[in-house]
Amino acid sequence: MADESLFEFLHLEIVSHIFSQQSGKGEMDNKDRAVCISVLEAMGFRVGQGLIERLTRDSPSFKDELDIMKFVCKDFWTKVFRRQVDNLRTNHQGTYVLQDNKFALLTQLSNGKQYLDQAPKYLAFSCGVVRGALSNLGLESVVTAEVSSMPSCKFQVVIQKS
Repeated sequence: MADESLFEFLHLEIVSHIFSQQSGKGEMDNKDRAVCISVLEAMGFRVGQGLIERLTRDSPSFKDELDIMKFVCKDFWTKVFRRQVDNLRTNHQGTYVLQDNKFALLTQLSNGKQYLDQAPKYLAFSCGVVRGALSNLGLESVVTAEVSSMPSCKFQVVIQKS
């Protein structure tokens, strides 16, 4: 229980630090916000790479892309965010939508639409974590997050075909 709270507080402080560091230079515009989001996403990418490496050390190799996504939704998501994804959808053409109705890193912020405009900065790290994990499993992807009502969140994963 304590480690869950510590991770949530650490995440909030990292986001706050990155944004305050950038806003210390004056008024933030869209370019400054994009830089902050990129920094958080890159941090998450490296964390995701390391976590998936440890989690899959003793696992057999995966059959296909869908098998990897199921692993991410069940085992990986549980280790990182303490619960499984509520829903996984795919179009069988490389696009997956992972829905989490009580996303751990948004539950402390709001319930409803109050801070909806602030959600992207709190999801950038998580998008990076998922993208880093998939990258280490051999899937290059683009991961985006969408929030229509907190703490519910949808992550869209588009696998890049080479």
